[in-house]
Amino acid sequence: MLKLFLALSLTVALTSMAVGSLSAQEQPVTKAMIDQGASLFAERGLCYACHGPEGKGIPNLGVDLTDDEWLHSDGSFEGVLETIMQGVSPDRSSSGTMMPPKGGSSLSNDQIKAVAAYVWSLTNKP
Repeated sequence: MLKLFLALSLTVALTSMAVGSLSAQEQPVTKAMIDQGASLFAERGLCYACHGPEGKGIPNLGVDLTDDEWLHSDGSFEGVLETIMQGVSPDRSSSGTMMPPKGGSSLSNDQIKAVAAYVWSLTNKP
């Protein structure tokens, strides 16, 4: 009985890890994602409050997302997505201002992926 329980627990854990680790490379950035992300960035995503309506940043608040300098990511889609999902602590922030996970928004994970696609597209062309 214990072996069955352990086997089932391991199966559930591995399945959860596989589903949760769907990488961005398995889900390429599309124009539809970028378009949805642009809309969310400027509205419900709350991103504009610190990064400005065009992502150019607000001094001492949110960094410029349109230049080639990435402070909290390597600039890859995966890196941008991870930063948005995890947020940036005040001690890691260049301005000392915290970015909460998901930017403090109530967006779904798919919507956050769309925002990440838009932010990524500001310096990369799909």
